[in-house]
Amino acid sequence: MSDSSNSQGRAYEFAWMTVLEKELSEKRKVNVIKNSSYWANKKAWDKINPSVKKTYIDSANAAVESVLELEPRLEEDDGQALTLEFQKDEEGIKGDVRDIVVKRSNIQWEAGLSIKHNHEAVKHSRLSYKLDFGKEWFDMPCSSAYWNEVNPIFKFLADGKAKGTLWCDLNNKETDIYVPILNAFINEIKRAYAKNPDVPRKMVEYLIGIKDYYKIVSRDFKKLTLIHTFNMHGTLNKPSNMKISAVTVPLIQLPDRIVALEFKKGSNTTVEMYLNNGWELSFRIHNAEKVLAPTLKFDIQFMGMPPTIITISCNWK
Repeated sequence: MSDSSNSQGRAYEFAWMTVLEKELSEKRKVNVIKNSSYWANKKAWDKINPSVKKTYIDSANAAVESVLELEPRLEEDDGQALTLEFQKDEEGIKGDVRDIVVKRSNIQWEAGLSIKHNHEAVKHSRLSYKLDFGKEWFDMPCSSAYWNEVNPIFKFLADGKAKGTLWCDLNNKETDIYVPILNAFINEIKRAYAKNPDVPRKMVEYLIGIKDYYKIVSRDFKKLTLIHTFNMHGTLNKPSNMKISAVTVPLIQLPDRIVALEFKKGSNTTVEMYLNNGWELSFRIHNAEKVLAPTLKFDIQFMGMPPTIITISCNWK
């Protein structure tokens, strides 16, 4: 993610915190935690111009009532303070992708929001000469067979970096670099899956997170805010003592089987993975720099998700 996109994302998160605090403090006690993420997001917010601030606030305002409807425990006034907190970045590394977490400590309850500005990208993971994607993605270190396949290619890229060779100088980068790397990637996932049937579930959890949450996506040009429900463990949409939500958030079934893992038809840069329970993924590999480097980047997208992930569209006023 570029510095500009990162700053926009942080500012949009701050807009959501502002709107949540305003809406909820009218109904109950609210405590916003001023941690390092809060100040980083506020700094990004303070830098944007008033018209952009209005856009972000309009986007959050469009969806906040829907979030409150989905989670009746947010508004329930029990005399105790509701805590609003920005997650620290290291939590995302551990698999918790929520940006804002709302807690009621007296009843051991929480709900989270993952907030995206003008994009729905899953992750931009990398493959490199030292990054063990198996360990990171599904807790199984990559085999020696995988490293034997990729090390000669990453060595070539490292040598090219030392010489200052540009990617545009390579005549056959797809067939010489991308295809063998992706073949090694496919082979390693198949090896791991043969040993551990939990690999499909762990891969999806790596991509979507290990905690339940609502994914908020702002589409500024369409003046539309989307809410996607990720209720893998059944912790979302709990009733309060006074209210049951008018919207039912279904439970999602994670995959337990890889149906197919292969190159996209006609492509040398993209691998497609088809899993059971409605999950479909694409992995497009590309170089992240102009000069050769022993690292490659994935653009990972969901081609299909279970119908139990519901989407609520909120038009701006």
